[in-house]
Amino acid sequence: MVYTPISLAMNKCLNLVLFSIKDIAESPLPTVQSAIQDDKAAKLLQSACKAAVKRGDTGGTAGKRPASVSSLPPAKRARGDGSNEFMKGSTEMSPQELEHSLELPLCIDEERIAKTVLQTNRAPLVLAFAVEILRYTMPEQPLSSRLSLGQAVVSANSRSKAVSLGLDKGPSADAEGWGEGQPRVRVLGREVAVLKRGGYEWRGEETVDEKKAETQTETQNTQSTSTTATIEAVPSKNPWAASQPVSLKSSTFIARATHISDPNQRKQLIQSLLNANPNLKTATHNAWAYRINSSGRIREESFDDGESGCGDLMLRVMRDASAVDTLVVLTRWWGGIMLGPDRWRLMRNCVNGALSERLRRGGHEVTLGGEAVWGLDLEAARSKGTVVGGYGSGTKQYQSTGVVGMQTHRPESARAYLLKSFPTAPTEGDEQSSKKKTTLKAIEAEKAENLGLLLGALRIVLESWADYLTPSELDKRAWSWYIAVRPDVDSGPSGWGAKGTLKLSEILKLKRNE
Repeated sequence: MVYTPISLAMNKCLNLVLFSIKDIAESPLPTVQSAIQDDKAAKLLQSACKAAVKRGDTGGTAGKRPASVSSLPPAKRARGDGSNEFMKGSTEMSPQELEHSLELPLCIDEERIAKTVLQTNRAPLVLAFAVEILRYTMPEQPLSSRLSLGQAVVSANSRSKAVSLGLDKGPSADAEGWGEGQPRVRVLGREVAVLKRGGYEWRGEETVDEKKAETQTETQNTQSTSTTATIEAVPSKNPWAASQPVSLKSSTFIARATHISDPNQRKQLIQSLLNANPNLKTATHNAWAYRINSSGRIREESFDDGESGCGDLMLRVMRDASAVDTLVVLTRWWGGIMLGPDRWRLMRNCVNGALSERLRRGGHEVTLGGEAVWGLDLEAARSKGTVVGGYGSGTKQYQSTGVVGMQTHRPESARAYLLKSFPTAPTEGDEQSSKKKTTLKAIEAEKAENLGLLLGALRIVLESWADYLTPSELDKRAWSWYIAVRPDVDSGPSGWGAKGTLKLSEILKLKRNE
């Protein structure tokens, strides 16, 4: 095969996750120049790509689809309603179908993992770390959001590195205020601006028993919790708002919330709940948490009842919801199967559900946290910006797009990047075996298998620490783990986008010692 200067430049652009002609055409010129390290070739390449986009020729032959990065079928697009789009496209897709289409390979066979050595650069490894750590630090986020957030971290890190190496200059789009006013989350120690995906509701493999929830709520509405407590009396009518019962792998969760005005009421309230619902006494755990406004000061307390970390989680959710004078009881019947990070997501959803129901009954607007989010692509927003107003001065430029006026990192691109980035590292005497893997399909299959092994290694490590570190501590620790295992490359400009070896056995060494 003969490689032209343009094709060689295209290959180098892959280091910056510029997957297509359209990506290169729409990227800032300094970004393309930093990838190619040849200003003249970068200008020629971007001009050619812009011309191709203008002609409508963005890859592939006429009448045919461009080749897919993965051998898996391309994902359909999720349905939207115009003002609140999940994804844009002509083929409607439910949130559940979208998440299923983005699934990543996973292998947790430690023996195979320990023997695997990959060849990669640092950016896709950051993305892999981000996607996995978010399962534990933000379990309410679906895979599509975790891929988007991970790509936002990669983009921010790559630009910071490019500036430090002199490959780019000037303030970032974030520093110029393009993310001003947007909420932020912290991933691997870096804050990224996000866009809430209002109305996007997804569910994992768990099942919800809506009929059972209605029956239990009706029962609780009629119960009386009068008490003979000598210290401040509990109100005679104190209905409990219940979430929907959620089941996964034989475990069932349900949360209930009610009013409380004094810590001394807690014991009587919980006892009355157990008396009114005798089945709760058969549960494995009945954890609780409360927050009370006592003379202008917030007093809070929690109890895990053997469900490790549950009390702290409930308090975090209640703080996010600004819930005060509220007692929450979270019940779990354990099914004998470990749920991993899904446990955190289910507990959060149940607590949010109970708080939402309590607010709804009180006639309040429900504005709880935990929504799915997109990672904002601020650099793309700046490069495509049109003046649509600013914060006060009216002089800043803000991109007007189909997704609430903001550019976001697409999960399909992040997934494709992961699937193509982890070939097996070559070894001495490996020439004969490499000749057997000459087809594109075989190469893609090997890379996908390697990605599964890498994600499995990360999953094993994070799972070993999840019950012993808070989400913020786990996030900080994960970045130091990445630094410890990332491929060794030159520290200067010559190391930009360079590849090195990644031994998965080194990742396994990060497991917590029992």
